[in-house]
Amino acid sequence: MATLATTPEGIPVIILKEGSSRSYGKEALRNNIAAVKAVQEALRTTYGPRGMDKMLVDSLGDITITNDGATILDKMDLQHPAAKLLVQIAKGQDEETGDGTKTAVVLAGELVKKAEELLDKEIHPTVIVSGYKKALDEATKAVDELSKHITINDTEIIKQVARTSLSSKAIAGARDYIAEIIMKAVTQIAEKRGDKWYVDLDNVQLVKKHGGSINDTQLVYGIIVDKEVVHPGMPKRVEHAKIALLDAALEVEKPEIDAEIRINDPTQMNKFLEEEENILREMVDKIASTGANVVICQKGIDDVAQHFLAKKGILAVRRAKKSDLEKLARATGGRVVSNLDELTEQDLGHAELVEERKVGEDKMVFVEGAKNPRSVSILIRGGLERVVDEVERAIKDALGTVADVIRDGRIVAGGGAIELEIAKRLRRYAQQVGGKEQLAIQAFAAGVEGIPMTLIENAGLDPVDMLMKLRSLHEGENGQWYGINVFTGQPEEMMKLGVVEPSVVKINALKASTEAASLILRIDDLVAASKKSTGAGKGPEKKEGESEKED
Repeated sequence: MATLATTPEGIPVIILKEGSSRSYGKEALRNNIAAVKAVQEALRTTYGPRGMDKMLVDSLGDITITNDGATILDKMDLQHPAAKLLVQIAKGQDEETGDGTKTAVVLAGELVKKAEELLDKEIHPTVIVSGYKKALDEATKAVDELSKHITINDTEIIKQVARTSLSSKAIAGARDYIAEIIMKAVTQIAEKRGDKWYVDLDNVQLVKKHGGSINDTQLVYGIIVDKEVVHPGMPKRVEHAKIALLDAALEVEKPEIDAEIRINDPTQMNKFLEEEENILREMVDKIASTGANVVICQKGIDDVAQHFLAKKGILAVRRAKKSDLEKLARATGGRVVSNLDELTEQDLGHAELVEERKVGEDKMVFVEGAKNPRSVSILIRGGLERVVDEVERAIKDALGTVADVIRDGRIVAGGGAIELEIAKRLRRYAQQVGGKEQLAIQAFAAGVEGIPMTLIENAGLDPVDMLMKLRSLHEGENGQWYGINVFTGQPEEMMKLGVVEPSVVKINALKASTEAASLILRIDDLVAASKKSTGAGKGPEKKEGESEKED
């Protein structure tokens, strides 16, 4: 923990601020490895269909129950700098592919563990990093070679991708039903640009309402507006709806500067009020003249305007979110109009049905039955608020994997099959490389096998016995897709079983975990600045407040 150096004459030279700490060489490396292993151990028990959940309580006492890797790491509020690297891997994996966060973190932890064994044999970190780089190139090549190509029309395989993603979540019991919804939602919003498919998941609206069961979750070919109809005299259901999407207020605009009107006669006051009424009537007449029978407005609607709209039999919603208005435009084929004078019949969106319904305690307006919607909604239901939150996380991950497989068009088998095949190929490759690097490549192979090993352990099976069985199957002819069926406890062919994952998720997890492990192994000096002091003479309440501010 040296914070000072000495000159040749032995005079001490202070190089770090008072209170700073420094660890270097093997000590720094061991500290970082220990931190990564601790985080990985906490996360690996949640891996796979038989994984457990974590209950996380924040400083305000809010509870989160989840087994989603990115959420767990985000809520754990880790302090160690090396542990924070794993949080960044999980976030990066989540943003890039939408799933595979636990795979990336568990794999990074396994690679660091295996590297530690090589460090004990006096193998230099640089040699290990170099070996890991060669192993990664060979592993990604193996995934590319083994991948099976699919198209957007292979709906059954796309559904299997969603089912596999949902199998490891808390909602696994309803996975077939939810997988069907996810497959339909993503294939509906996918667009072909040139010869590539493009999927923007922002076009899938997720609306949560607790109450009912997970099986009450539904897909709406349109949009759900979380608002109610503004006036009791308006219709609550409109069939063959023609929808005006307005980014303009149905109100009389107030002048930007203060103005004073002098009135000498009571009749002038009436005229003034009548004029305001006439302006609002003209606005409503303008909307009605286009043939619109539904108005969804981003801004306010005056009480008088509401009255006129109700008289015309027009259903209106006000203060809708801008994002909802954009989704409605994509779903109904309408156009968002900012100036009421420019509204024409061509700007109207079309839907089979617009209806206000009560969901739980709240009223919502459902716009559904659009002809060919480019934007859809999933209404998520569940008995508890915590369950609804977890269903949302699971659906987001599954949407991500399905989007990946449509964009990339390649799949591999799950259940540890692809990892076992990579490990087999890496062991053969290590013999060709030779030297000390072959030890690093073998360590990488053993690290990759940590994924099926974790699945086996979490299923309560004997890891050594099962791993030997799987290895011997992979050595046989056409044995590349054998993995562990955690429900039967037997090795099975995962492709036939329908346990499939997008190739891009595996490749991204391999790359992210190798980069993180290499980064940690290359650090040989850790200098930590002193913590900010709260200052003398301040009461405990002040200190507590200060620490909250720093957080």
